[in-house]
Amino acid sequence: MAPPKITLYVDLISPFTYIAFHVLRISPAFKPCEITFVFILLGGVMKACGNTPPLTIKNKGKWINEERIKKARLFNVPMKEDIFPGFPFRSLEAQRALTAATMTHPCSKLEELLAVLWDSIFVQHRSIAKPEEFTPLFAQVLGEEAAKEVIEKSASPEAKNKLTSNSEEAMNEGAFGLPWFVVINASGETDRFFGVDSIKRVALPLGLDIPSTEIGWRTML
Repeated sequence: MAPPKITLYVDLISPFTYIAFHVLRISPAFKPCEITFVFILLGGVMKACGNTPPLTIKNKGKWINEERIKKARLFNVPMKEDIFPGFPFRSLEAQRALTAATMTHPCSKLEELLAVLWDSIFVQHRSIAKPEEFTPLFAQVLGEEAAKEVIEKSASPEAKNKLTSNSEEAMNEGAFGLPWFVVINASGETDRFFGVDSIKRVALPLGLDIPSTEIGWRTML
């Protein structure tokens, strides 16, 4: 029987996708799953949907930052409470580099790479907007030579086109924001979910054992 599958669409700029990633990575509930990370441009998806950036909506900017802090606390996600200086930041070059990395490296390395990059952004408050800022983090995970190759490949038409097609794929899967999950259970049935609040609903159709004692899970519908 095929293992349950989860696709998480990712843009480093999204703190809620970081929280979702952390739960998928740490929680024993998701250990049986085959998890795939697909890198997209959140801004492009939102623009195509006619969606408004939440920080620009009156009252929502303050509310969503409070929600970020609450969700991080509930799931014990490492994250500073104050807003990252210069947020929202430019993630294009880093997203292209991550897309290039998918062409040559296994998912386990991508997971480690995401953990390091998000730690830099939301724990250490260090910028990853420019190649000279994120290249050392790629080297930390992949090694200097492999990181150099990935960064060079990120400027290629192949990597740029792949990032664009990934974003189009997310749109075709119904995404209008992040985190966006596409899940396939052992019977081949597909469901789609939006938001960290859906994390419990992500687990249910996959037949996963949901933790009954962890407070983060108990607060989810």
